[in-house]
Amino acid sequence: QVQLVESGGGLVQPGGSLRLSCAASGSIFSINAMGWYRQAPGKERELVAITSGGGTNYADSVKGRFTISRDNAKNTVYLQMNSLKPEDTAVYYCNAVVKTSYSTRYGNYWGQGTQVTVSS
Repeated sequence: QVQLVESGGGLVQPGGSLRLSCAASGSIFSINAMGWYRQAPGKERELVAITSGGGTNYADSVKGRFTISRDNAKNTVYLQMNSLKPEDTAVYYCNAVVKTSYSTRYGNYWGQGTQVTVSS
């Protein structure tokens, strides 16, 4: 199995910064894409940022403020969030597309989520 463990959420004032981390562990053979999604109360889960061999993509709402990065040696993905706004408040979920040591196919895995609250 594969586990994704997130950290770094919390309460921050508007204009502040937070850095989220997500470490993947388990029977990992290879990781294709890693990314971050978020879900605000009453809304659907949406893509925030994703990184893969093909590059990175961001939601329009976070471009220029958020930066996704990845440490392949550590199977870890980060999300640096700057200039945070109240509308960024949500539960942030890590996602990874992983091929395990005992599978021939890639599977989709999720972390447990970490709360980010932007409020004064």
